[in-house]
Amino acid sequence: MHRIKSILFALIVGAGFAACTNQVNSDQGGEEDARPNIVFIFAEDWGWGDLSANGHPYVKTPNIDRLVAEGTDFHRFTVASGVCSPSRAAVMTGQFPARHNIDGHFAWVKNNAQRNMPDWLDPETTLLPRLLQQSGYRTAHFGKWHLANNMIVDSPSPSEYGYDAFGAFNCSGEQIPVHKDADSAVAFIERAQKDNKPFFVNLWVHEPHTPHHVIPKYQGGFRDLDEADNIYAAILSHADDRIGEVLNALDRLNLTDNTLVVFSSDNGPARAAVEVKYLKLMFDSATGAGYGVGASKGITGGRKGYKASLFEGGIGVPFIARWPNKIGAGHTDKISLISAVDLLPTFCAVANVDLPESYEPDGINQLPTLLGESYPLRTKPLFWKYGSRWPAQENKPDHWVSYAIVDQQWKLVANKDLSYFELYDIATDVNEATNLNDQEPGVSKALIDKSKAWQAELPEGPSEKLFSKERESL
Repeated sequence: MHRIKSILFALIVGAGFAACTNQVNSDQGGEEDARPNIVFIFAEDWGWGDLSANGHPYVKTPNIDRLVAEGTDFHRFTVASGVCSPSRAAVMTGQFPARHNIDGHFAWVKNNAQRNMPDWLDPETTLLPRLLQQSGYRTAHFGKWHLANNMIVDSPSPSEYGYDAFGAFNCSGEQIPVHKDADSAVAFIERAQKDNKPFFVNLWVHEPHTPHHVIPKYQGGFRDLDEADNIYAAILSHADDRIGEVLNALDRLNLTDNTLVVFSSDNGPARAAVEVKYLKLMFDSATGAGYGVGASKGITGGRKGYKASLFEGGIGVPFIARWPNKIGAGHTDKISLISAVDLLPTFCAVANVDLPESYEPDGINQLPTLLGESYPLRTKPLFWKYGSRWPAQENKPDHWVSYAIVDQQWKLVANKDLSYFELYDIATDVNEATNLNDQEPGVSKALIDKSKAWQAELPEGPSEKLFSKERESL
């Protein structure tokens, strides 16, 4: 197993997909269920500005732009972390990831232990795919996982989280090739339609995370750009084409009108902390060889900070929702504050699935917001936790925030011991240009008090049932 995980990307293309895809049982067909289908496209490190629809100077994303034209572009969506694993855990659970002690990305067991993290997301907690699966939906996950990691060989398979089918990387077992995500999704959708079953598909694409697995034919469309920009534009063009394959399949199967499609990203764009003069190849045991962070050229549309920052450049990402004749076409919503923790209750509302009585979500049902019927005020704040260094590093001036809270129009960011904080009117100042702490000390104090109260609710550490056997040798 260890040897399989370390081989080059080219060698796992054939075996990985077959081994990591769990086919839906053919005997689950039945009477037609006309509930809406849901396709959730979750990119990795795709910045708010990395869409041609959002004004990127050279990136071309015609298929995602089609979603913008046929749906609504929500400008105030935020994810629950500036990095991958906690952001994804929030989508799966509808809760702030700190409630699960998932404050950073899942890495080697030793690293997880040092950061007081579990080694995987608890498969027994309330989960979005399982709620939908138990209600009769066919459920599938294709692409990035990272709710454990491929280095943690005894971590649960994605199938243990409520999926009928999956093909993933950054998971235990074999790794699906990164560019087989859309093909897998289309095949799954075709099977679900044949069986007259509604479906929920996670399409969690790799781009534009490192390594950058660039295909030469896509580079040809950006010959005038320098090498790093050429690579970045090419990989996003390839991802956009694969998204287009799924949209085209929905059209071909006459499923478009009854399918909610959402495109978003797990966090803001990655950027090298120092200038990279020469591009280098790197190798990842889950996805293979490709270009490193020197080709990471994502932009935030003017928002402060990048990946791993709790400023808006790190957590404010694209969020586009299309559902023909339900969600307004060609609309832009710059008002509604939607969070990743809202997706579980919202998708369950779309699917007419009741939440368990014992479940305590941090998110709210935003279906009326998606439909343009109302713009509900959040009755409870949003919270973030991330282990940032203090004082700020010179080459990462916007990566010092360890705690953040948003309550109504106010956003407060603070260092790890809450000794320094800044206040912004995030409704009117999305770029966080004007610190209002001196002008509104009462607001700052109230938000600090709420943050302290929230921190007191968090568990001291993860359950040992979420530990790899490797911890026994640490």
